Amino acid sequence: MLPTKTRFPAEAFADIGAALEKHYLATTFSWQDVAQRYRRSRVGVFWLTINMGVLIGALGFVFGTLFRTPMQEFLPYICVSLIFWGFISTSINEGCTAFVSAEGIILQVRMPLFTHILRTLYRNAIILGHNILIYPLVLLAVGRMPTWYVFLAVPGFVILSLNLLWVMLILGVLCARYRDMTQVMQNLLQVIMYLTPVMWMPRTLPEGISRLLLDLNPFYHLISVVQQPLLGELPSTTSWIACVAFAVVGWTVALFLFGRYRHRVPYWL
Repeated sequence: MLPTKTRFPAEAFADIGAALEKHYLATTFSWQDVAQRYRRSRVGVFWLTINMGVLIGALGFVFGTLFRTPMQEFLPYICVSLIFWGFISTSINEGCTAFVSAEGIILQVRMPLFTHILRTLYRNAIILGHNILIYPLVLLAVGRMPTWYVFLAVPGFVILSLNLLWVMLILGVLCARYRDMTQVMQNLLQVIMYLTPVMWMPRTLPEGISRLLLDLNPFYHLISVVQQPLLGELPSTTSWIACVAFAVVGWTVALFLFGRYRHRVPYWL
């Protein structure tokens, strides 16, 4: 028998490996989730895109006027920020209930638990894919052209997704045991949104506190690695180093926690 310290991560690796090997399960479930939500709608999932487009237009006009920022600069900024913040916040919120929502499957079907985490992330990635269609339309509307930096958004999205997965895995286990954690996270994310440059630009902060507030905010670094390339800017080295460090530390904690309590999740549901 393996020592306890090595047995827990080994069990976590086995579950995650099995889920990745059977990735088609998560993909199928996620497409069904999106299709079922809009089964009888003619527009379908594009209602989410329409709603996001209206929100971007309204907030872009209001906050652009309040901050006295040229619409050619502010509208693409708030477009990218809202789209990716929606992906981050919804993934985390739904990650809290990933195991709880799949209670029937977990209790009746033998399946890797990590499949339900992947299912949640894939579902939100599908919605993100629909919403990102607004981005080129906004650029066209304000007369801007993307730069070659846009290709850096791809590795940025990969490192963002890797970080979201360990956050969702930890929260999925904790919220299966402590159901009040779901409400706590929803309220916490509301506060974090206002502390993160989503609806305001970093340069609007006072000189003295701007860098400190941004550097200490992990969500700023996570959103920056995809936001800045799409806005024609090169992401800072600090943000990339921070995101990689978050992934290493976060997955270390997640693997131990998941390996330690994986067998208890069905009993908590």
